[in-house]
Formats: sequence, C-alpha cells, structure tokens
Amino acid sequence: MDSEPTPTCWRHPAVECHVRCTRCERYICPDCMREAAVGHQCPECVKEGARSARQARTIAGGRMSATPVVTYVLFALNVLVYLAEVVRPGIVDRFAMVGSRLIGPDGTPLVGDGLVLSAGPLRGEGVAQGEWERMLTGAFLHQSPFESAFGILHLTLNMVVLWQLGRVVELMLGRFRFAALYLLSALGGSVLELVLADPGQVSVGASGAVFGVGAAYYVLHRRLGADPAGVNRLMLPLLLWLVVSAWFTSWQGHLGGLLAGGALAVSFAYAPRDGRRTVVQAGAGAALVVLLAVTAVVKVSELTGGSVPL
Repeated sequence: MDSEPTPTCWRHPAVECHVRCTRCERYICPDCMREAAVGHQCPECVKEGARSARQARTIAGGRMSATPVVTYVLFALNVLVYLAEVVRPGIVDRFAMVGSRLIGPDGTPLVGDGLVLSAGPLRGEGVAQGEWERMLTGAFLHQSPFESAFGILHLTLNMVVLWQLGRVVELMLGRFRFAALYLLSALGGSVLELVLADPGQVSVGASGAVFGVGAAYYVLHRRLGADPAGVNRLMLPLLLWLVVSAWFTSWQGHLGGLLAGGALAVSFAYAPRDGRRTVVQAGAGAALVVLLAVTAVVKVSELTGGSVPL
C-alpha cells in the first residue's frame, strides 16, 4: 500500500510541513506562519482579515491618524509665505483680502484725497474686480515687518493657536474634514469682511481660519461630554482676542471664521452615526459653500452696480 505523500507548504512547495492555516486550512511552513488568536495563519489570510476588519474612525467618521499632517503643512505654509513677504513685500498688495479699491498709475493704492490728487489712468483691484482668489490667499498672509511691528506678533499668535488646537482637532476630525474646516473658516472670514467692512480695507492673516478651529475644538469637546469649565477656560483667551482684535485687525474676519467653523463642526460632530453620516456632512459643507458664494456674489454685485466679474 502506497504511503501518503509528505505535505508541503502551498507557498513554498519544496518545504515539508505539517501545520495548516487555521483560516484556509492549507499547509504552511515556519516562514509563512503568522500568530493568530488560535493557531497560525498564512500571510494571505492575515491580509484578508485586516481588509475585512472594521477600521477605527474618529468622532466625525474620518480615518484615524496618529500624526496631524495637515496642521503641520498649514503651519509650515504660513511661515514660508511670511518669509516670502519679507523678500518680496509686493506679495501682500497682490494677494491680500480687499473688496475693492483704486490703484494709481504708479501702482500705489489711492485712499481719501488721493482719489482727487492723482493724475493718470486709474485701475481697480480686489474681489469686486474678479480677483476672487484673494478670499483665500489673504488667509495665508500676515502684515509685513517692514510695515508694522504687529505683523510678526500676529503671525506668532495665530501659529501658536493653530499648533495647540489644530493638532487636537485634526486627530478628532480626520485629515480631510479638518482641511475642509480650515479652508471654509478662512473663506467665511473673508466673506463677512467683504459684507461688513470698508471695501477698501486690506486684511491679511490666518485668524479667521484659526477662530474656526477654535470653535470646532469647543464643539467637539462638548460633544464628547468634556468638563465645560475646562473647555471654557481654554476658549476664554480666544474670545478675548476676538474683542481686543477689533482695535488691531479685522474683527469681521475673526467673527466670520468663528461662525463658519462652528457651524461646520456641529454638522461633523452631530451627524447621525450610520450610513447617512458622510452624506449629511458633505451636504452641510456644500450648503455652507453655496451660502458663502451667494453672499459674496450679492455683495460684489452691489459694489459694481449689478455686474459680477468672473
């Protein structure tokens, strides 16, 4: 009677073995054995199990991450742009947030009596002249140190808050949702400034986006049931800065970022925890974009007498 052939590893046919994978029951050699809850599994079954396992999610449904990459990128981008301003101060004039203003033939912005005294052709610039990108680019600029000693302090304050709160909020939301929150908060600040501030007022700074991050920090911690007193103590300096900043920078931009970031954070934190969550969150984000866009278009139409440049 012929003896049964000696079993070999299904991945390495030249290697004899006597252990089976507890999942697919194929023979595996010592090199292919992977520890399992019971017995051993082959590498393919381990990979398949990892794919089918439920992935951990943040409170908002985003992918878990141990490193706040978006916060680091935003921090570095703000610092690098500031260094670029030091080298080329004209960057601020071209990309700062401004609703509408006139520029003289020498490229100098005209305000007050300059409108009367200037000779030569004038041109307009700002969001009302179709420079829509200013509504976002202004959030990555800060006052040049050559124009104001407050510039470096403004950058420092914004980056300290972004570093302290942004890393926490990003890990609670996930990278994509945090990036959306930051950008829409910046946009919300620019829109409210466009609506409420003097059209010729120039505004720069990440404060609107940072205030949106602060609002999200508050909403998310209240959603988790954190100690209200502790959260309020942390938010108090941010709210105090909102009031004090009225004498130094654009309070409209700060308030707009706070409102936009808070509204989006509520939709992220309180969306139903089922298959509808992503749809509800995306719908809330889209609704906020539409609201901001319509508001900006209406204001620009008012500034231009009915026309909206594209």
